[in-house]
Amino acid sequence: MSPSPALPDAVLWDMDGTLVDTEPYWIAAETELVRAHGGTWTYDDGLALVGNPLLVSGEILVRRSGIDLTPAQVVDALLERMVEAVRGSAPFRPGARELLLACVAAGIPNALVTMSWTSLSDAFLASLPDGTFAAVVTGDQVTHGKPHPEPYLTAAARLGVDPSRCVAIEDSVPGVASAEAAGCRVLAVPLHVPVGPGVGRSRLPGFQGLDIAMLGRLATGSVVDLLPTG
Repeated sequence: MSPSPALPDAVLWDMDGTLVDTEPYWIAAETELVRAHGGTWTYDDGLALVGNPLLVSGEILVRRSGIDLTPAQVVDALLERMVEAVRGSAPFRPGARELLLACVAAGIPNALVTMSWTSLSDAFLASLPDGTFAAVVTGDQVTHGKPHPEPYLTAAARLGVDPSRCVAIEDSVPGVASAEAAGCRVLAVPLHVPVGPGVGRSRLPGFQGLDIAMLGRLATGSVVDLLPTG
């Protein structure tokens, strides 16, 4: 009999841009908010915020657009728009939902590690079966957001697992930096912003072809990089 394939102790998932393609929703919400207050905002301005803690993004938005709101007011206004956009219609990336549920079926614990706040993660989680995630870490639950390691260290601690035996799946530079600093095995699946190569970093163009067996290989030290190095 063939030995059972190795499995990660857990899979730690980013949300925005990784599991669900919500970045266009964020940029639309930012543009609407800024224009409503007499400022200007571009698509590239929105891309510059990808992966940041929300209050950091709020600070950047106020500084770049010049609107008369505090970063906290910006975050509240954006979250209100995003919850309405995502509720009941989370736009999963092709293959992401299937891989997530395959992990559940295989008995691999999953954690959601997102810089979005609880109100938005709750709206997203409503699109999934109860118990899909054994732990949820949101941006309003941590003192230091990505790229600090705290979010991923918190997720591993809540699951009771060693970060080095976990695979973290990310789409952004701050998210990848956070997971790597926490000691996770990192798989970058970029979407709207590029993520360059790195020592020990796996990168794929999408979730197609990614299965439980590959996650197990990544957890035990294999590196798969199918993106250009330049």
